[in-house]
Amino acid sequence: MNHSRKVAVVSGALSVLWVAATAAIAASQRRLVFNPTIKREVLNPRSTGHRTRPIVLRTQDGIKLSGWLMTPQVVGPHPAVIYFGGRSEEVSWVVRDAGKLFPGMAVLAVNYRGYGQSQGDPAELHMVEDGRMLYDWLAERHHVDAARIAVVGRSLGSGVAVQVAMERPAHSVVLITPYDSILAIAKRRFRAVPVEYVLRHRFESVKYAPSLKAPTYVLRAASDDVVPHSHTDQLVSKLGRLHLDETVPESDHMNIPYLPATQERIAAFLTYQFSQPLPASASAAVPATAVEGLASAILVPPGPAPAT
Repeated sequence: MNHSRKVAVVSGALSVLWVAATAAIAASQRRLVFNPTIKREVLNPRSTGHRTRPIVLRTQDGIKLSGWLMTPQVVGPHPAVIYFGGRSEEVSWVVRDAGKLFPGMAVLAVNYRGYGQSQGDPAELHMVEDGRMLYDWLAERHHVDAARIAVVGRSLGSGVAVQVAMERPAHSVVLITPYDSILAIAKRRFRAVPVEYVLRHRFESVKYAPSLKAPTYVLRAASDDVVPHSHTDQLVSKLGRLHLDETVPESDHMNIPYLPATQERIAAFLTYQFSQPLPASASAAVPATAVEGLASAILVPPGPAPAT
């Protein structure tokens, strides 16, 4: 076999491998982006600082989402928090730790589609739509101060939190190990594959960051092999109203939300922000764009607790 023929054969083989790799990523991207966890992290979650109620909410397209609503023991209305979890995260642990993380605040923690006891399949479009619905539903609760609702997102959930905060009047934003975009991280990981042509779930927070009006607190892990700091740097440089960008000592991507140092920082930031006077233009009314979402957010009585 002459040299030119060898080159042609090798080039052809590489082309086949390249096409195969691209096709494999296209076919398995849901598994690469999402890793739904069904098993509860805490079997019977209860907050020591809140009244805890399991809830089921129905989305506009009829999917049931399962989670928990926590309200302070004292009479409201209270400032409130919506929590959006990470790629492999089931959110029952938030109930257990809510007294430390969110003292004196109402808290809504609901599993994404396909996570925990929530129905359906995860997708960026649905996560953001459901996040807006959850915000609107929470703003309608009589024990919630609708002008003081914060969104908190961890890892993958930071991309949901950014988009929800851009489209709803979030009072404050907390982003734990956030990224510029899932697309950028995928391109870094699969350098030889044109992922921009096949990736549907892009979570391009960096595009939406300049539109955020709420004070935003960024928390990084000291050691993070999932979201390199360079990707957080890109996001931070674009945030419309950065309050603080901190690294939690002795933390990594997996343990950061559970550490006392992290929880104390988040509690202090939100307590301070919620104590500040509202600007004269602030309104407790739910945005007009929320009406359609609220119409289909139906509270469904939860079934019996699972056996332990």
